[in-house]
Parts: sequence; C-alpha cells; structure tokens
Amino acid sequence: MQTTIKSSVSFTGIGIHSGRPVRMTILPASAEYGIWFRRSDVGARDAMVPAHWDAVVSARLCTVIGNGAGVTVSTVEHVMAALAGCGIHNALIEIDGPEVPVLDGSSAPFVAAILGRGIRDLAVPVRAFEILEPVEIRDGDAFARLEPAPAMAIDFAIDFAEPAIGRQHLALTMSNGAFLRELSDARTFCRAADVEAMRAEGLALGGGYDNAVVVAGERVLTPGGLRRPDEAVRHKMLDAMGDLALAGAPILGRYRASRAGHAMTNRLLRALFAQPDSYRVIQCSDAQRSRLPGYGLCRADLPAVA
Repeated sequence: MQTTIKSSVSFTGIGIHSGRPVRMTILPASAEYGIWFRRSDVGARDAMVPAHWDAVVSARLCTVIGNGAGVTVSTVEHVMAALAGCGIHNALIEIDGPEVPVLDGSSAPFVAAILGRGIRDLAVPVRAFEILEPVEIRDGDAFARLEPAPAMAIDFAIDFAEPAIGRQHLALTMSNGAFLRELSDARTFCRAADVEAMRAEGLALGGGYDNAVVVAGERVLTPGGLRRPDEAVRHKMLDAMGDLALAGAPILGRYRASRAGHAMTNRLLRALFAQPDSYRVIQCSDAQRSRLPGYGLCRADLPAVA
C-alpha cells in the first residue's frame, strides 16, 4: 500500500547555500498525491512546486525544482532521500523560504522525525518503475546508468584528489532498512578551498563544520572527524537516492554511477522517460513491495547520531 506520514513534523534551520533561516513542515497527504512543496512566502504567485524530475531547473551544487511561475525550492535531495528511504509516497512540504534547511548535512534528522511521527498505510497499491533495459549517460570519465534488478540498488564510485577522500566504492541494496542503517547519517562534504570559492560567488553562505565534512589534503577539519571511513561515497549515494525519488515512484532497478552528481542523475531520469521501452509501470505485489526502500522499518535501524 501507499503511505504517508501520520502527523505533521516541523524543522527549523538554515539553507546551506543561502544562509537564510527557514521553517519547513512535512504534512500528511492522501493517496496518489505524490510529493509537493508549497512556498508560504511567495504571495500571489503559484506556491506549489512538484517534486518531480521534469521540474528540476538547476542541479549544479544541489537539486533545485521550480514551477511555471518561477517559484523554486533548492537543496531538496536530503529530504527527498529521507522520504524515499522511509517509503513515504505522499506528502505536502510547506516551507517559508527558497531552500530546504540543511540541519546536520545528512538525512538522519528528517528520518528520525518521520519515524517519530509514524507512517500510515493508505488503501491504494504502490506502483513502481521497473527497469527493463539499461539506460546510460556519460560525460568524459563520469557515467550514470539504470539497469534491471529485482530491488532498488545503488552502486557508486568516487575519485577525489584529496587523500582524506580519495577513491571510494560501495554497492548496497536499498531494502530492509538499508538506507537508514547505511546512508542516512552520511553528511555532505567539500574541500576547504571550495568553500571560500563558493562564498565568493554568494554560495555556501550557511555551510560550516556543523553541517558538512570539510577536508583539506589529508586532514578532516570538521570536529569529530568522519562518522564512517567512507562517509563521502555514502553521501553521494544518499544524494542519488533523493534525486532518483524525483522519478515520482519507487524504482525497481540498479543505479550504477562513477563520478556522477545531481545533474547527471537528473539527465539519466530524462533519458529513461524518453525511452518508454526501457521501463514499465507495475502495481507492486507483496513480494515486490517488500523489496522497496522503507518496507519493514525499525527505529533501531537509525544510526546513533539521529
């Protein structure tokens, strides 16, 4: 069955790029509603922004969605990953600013709050996109690919010059609470030099050691260091989970990527839906639903940081 959150939950924080304080509330929604954002601060303009792949208007440093009135919401990937990882199919997200609060730089605070409110089943079957044929895009050495698999899986590789990150690779199947246990607490990361460059462009104004892993050469500058030795690749997988959630329904298939980011994942979704023979929409059986992210969650799956 489709799901929604049992009762509303609110968050207050700053946007990592804008540095602006923002309040955001996730509210329950009915079956077939999907995920929508509503900007409460835009006055007479259309305030509703769909969390959908074809609403992405920018994906340079984060994923930005917008509507025809020019109203946008940025940095949606962490909350979208949390919703997908908890198996939430329907929700209205009210927000009083242009950017989702970054909180600690991961999805764990969102996940903890969602589970604290509880998840309500809706009397409508879950539909999913089943990948039938591989779809791939490339950009130099970088690539992203969706291929057939019996459950949602993510296989990601990164390669950074900084020894504190270096080469990392991880492959996980996203069923049975794996997102909560393995990815939800992985924080966004960046080089110290990049922070200064972004701030010179008016970006990363809210970024700091309390909401990102900052590295310089071999050193991790963020107090307390890494939560996991391969936290960086885990966060890239978290981002991919959130960006793939913009498909509009769960994906039964394997996402494989190397050196990919928000823009490449969105390009991959656009390529997928431009090739109707590469997928089909299915009504999930109980067995298929049991392999989707969010099925059979247990609060004990949450990392201690949440």
